[in-house]
Amino acid sequence: MQVLIVDDDPLVLKLLGRKLESAGWDVLTALNGELASEVLRSCDCQLVISDWEMPVMNGIEFCQAIRAGLCSRYIYFIMISGRYEQDSAVVALTAGADDFVTKPIDPPELIQRLYAGVRLLGLQTMDITIFALAKLADSRNPKTGQHLERVRAYSRILTSELRDNSLYGPSIDQEFIELMPKTSPLHDIGKVAIPDSVLLKPGKLNDAEFAIMKTHVEEGAITLSAALVQFPTARFLQMARDIVLYHHERWNGKGYPDGLAGESIPLCGRIVALADVYDALTSKRVYKDAMTHHDARHLIVTERGQHFDPRVVDAFLACEDAFIAVRKNPPANIFGVAA
Repeated sequence: MQVLIVDDDPLVLKLLGRKLESAGWDVLTALNGELASEVLRSCDCQLVISDWEMPVMNGIEFCQAIRAGLCSRYIYFIMISGRYEQDSAVVALTAGADDFVTKPIDPPELIQRLYAGVRLLGLQTMDITIFALAKLADSRNPKTGQHLERVRAYSRILTSELRDNSLYGPSIDQEFIELMPKTSPLHDIGKVAIPDSVLLKPGKLNDAEFAIMKTHVEEGAITLSAALVQFPTARFLQMARDIVLYHHERWNGKGYPDGLAGESIPLCGRIVALADVYDALTSKRVYKDAMTHHDARHLIVTERGQHFDPRVVDAFLACEDAFIAVRKNPPANIFGVAA
């Protein structure tokens, strides 16, 4: 990932640049804020480390210019200074800096501060992407009711149960738990590429139409893979891409698009597979009535080890009361609007 270092001392630029490059960063440099402004206008860099005291345009002025609209994207700004006055950090942060570091610089600490910036930028990117893509997919077929909200809730319930009962303990860290309900609403974004004649057909699809419908997983994955090229460290994009591509795979290898089997299917895809199917079974459509929880439960148990991961089915059985509660009282709209 790119980082721009701004300092009027060429030796500082050289030494600090080498430290960051050895840690895997793509380093850009500038000798003052004015030159740095030109660099930002010509690249996609979102991380800046800037000295305070510089000629032409100092760090405070440079930061203020960024916050005033120099760039349309958000820039994570770390101010570096040899000032030790008590209010120096307050002045820098008031000017718009995200972080303040005093000299002498400790490169390992600075690198960790950069990683903190990457995480914050990732969260911003994640929320924007999820909102835009999920809203787009939802707008194509409004007759599915609160499908996205319920799948999100079911995915959260299953993930927590799998973690709490150590069914997949080591594979489910805190970030996984937080990302599952955030990314699961994206599972059908590829349906924006499906023709209305197929997507909105008021009846069962024939073989040719179903073949077209199945392409939604690859279409959605293409979109998210393109985003991953720009944000390769964004774990939420990686998880979302895996959910989109693999939530129709089956434990026995008879799913699509790749015919993956067992644990070769990403765990997030196995979780959403059950959540998605349960909601489809228990929801009314123009071509079918809603199935009762009891009947849906029976079908899911029958498909344990066939369609579904056995441990995900076990988690479902352990928390089926929570599924029933969501079914009766759907959660709030994922877009923050009352359903």
